[in-house]
Amino acid sequence: MTTPLTPQRARLMALLVAAAFFMENLDATVIVTALPDMAASFGVNPVDLNVGITAYVLTLAVFIPASGWVAERWGYRRVFLLALATFTLASVLCGLSQTLWQFVLARVLQGVGGAMMVPVGRLAVLRSTEKKDLLTAIAFITWPGLVAPVLGPPLGGLITSSASWHWIFWLNLPLGLIALLLTLRLMPAGQAQEAPRRFDWLGFVLCAGGCAALLHGLDEVGRAPTALAGWGLLGASVLLIAALAWHCRRHAAPLLRLEAIKVPTYRVTFNGGSLFRAMVSAHPFLLPLMFQLGFGLSPVTSGLLVLCLFAGNIGMKPMTNAVLRRWGFRVTLFGSGTVLTLATFACALVTPATPLWLLAPLLVISGMARSMGFTAYSSLAFVDMPAPLMSSANTLFSMAQQLAFGLGIALAVIFLRGSQTVLGVADGSLSAYHLAFALIGVATLLSMADLLRLPRDAGAQVSGHGLARH
Repeated sequence: MTTPLTPQRARLMALLVAAAFFMENLDATVIVTALPDMAASFGVNPVDLNVGITAYVLTLAVFIPASGWVAERWGYRRVFLLALATFTLASVLCGLSQTLWQFVLARVLQGVGGAMMVPVGRLAVLRSTEKKDLLTAIAFITWPGLVAPVLGPPLGGLITSSASWHWIFWLNLPLGLIALLLTLRLMPAGQAQEAPRRFDWLGFVLCAGGCAALLHGLDEVGRAPTALAGWGLLGASVLLIAALAWHCRRHAAPLLRLEAIKVPTYRVTFNGGSLFRAMVSAHPFLLPLMFQLGFGLSPVTSGLLVLCLFAGNIGMKPMTNAVLRRWGFRVTLFGSGTVLTLATFACALVTPATPLWLLAPLLVISGMARSMGFTAYSSLAFVDMPAPLMSSANTLFSMAQQLAFGLGIALAVIFLRGSQTVLGVADGSLSAYHLAFALIGVATLLSMADLLRLPRDAGAQVSGHGLARH
């Protein structure tokens, strides 16, 4: 156990890790409003560029499980510095890309750096912060995961309109250099294990293959819904993930410890919560495309409209604790899921003629429900987790969170492509976006099914719901 830092230094280090997390998550969605310009530069269809997003998120999901072992083997400051350097270099290469596949390869390298950057940084905070300050530090670190995907589209639109899409990535160079200097100053070295456990290569291969087959299969189905290749990949992903689960239950030191899923509150967060996060991730991807290609708005205008989601996130944040204290996790999650479902169905009805005074509040309300559900699920995940399982539960949760994000993007494309096929309309047709949002609304509704098994007093020791009456 690393000696706890002073409170001030611990807060500064948490801020550093939060900034790295923000940079990592921002780069997942910042290109959304730049997709038309990037597509023109690469000579491809705008929707085809979703492979640049899914490749990045897939790499994150694949390499996050290995981050804990790597930090144990070489020490977390050394790994964090290398991850920052890799992420920064890959960002420069993204901006220099001349073809789609050059860009995808650079995004994969960027994902490798991001996968090691945030989990290892979180581990450094957990080992260097006193227990009484841990909840605050963890909440601080996870907040960028909600904010960055919403700020990404307007920021990407602003950079694309005022300069070019290349600067979306080149701006990471000065930020990365500053982060490297701050890491050397703030983060303790951490001790590498003298005799670390052997790396579970079979588990890593099964995990990587299962995740890759799942997201690549969804991507192929989105491109060609009737092609057998995509469905074959999805079938292979099921077999590989089942083999991974079998392996992890029998290996002495597995890549992922699955006992955490047996905890009821964690299981609800892992299952229904993952589907909820996937649908939350679909909104910042589809909305800018609908506003630009369906409404005919500029990148800046569409980005500013999506910024209303961020306003809802910020507006809900101060009320989160009070809502959980008053209603508890179960009712709060049901409520936020229901509001988000209704707001999603409403997005299936908006048109260019919809007045701004109606559209903006709709997006703000959607952002509030999104924030409340995201925060509640993240807080509920670890309320009943035994201390020996906390580390592995955190690793599994980080991987599931990134995989859910990629799943949301992939499903959004499938819903959009499928809608175009069913309706017989061309790219950019507003009716296809409307049907896609209706399908996302149905999936959001289904995500709440797990909540029926959640006890009414789940997480009361954290939310404080009902404790004042006893």
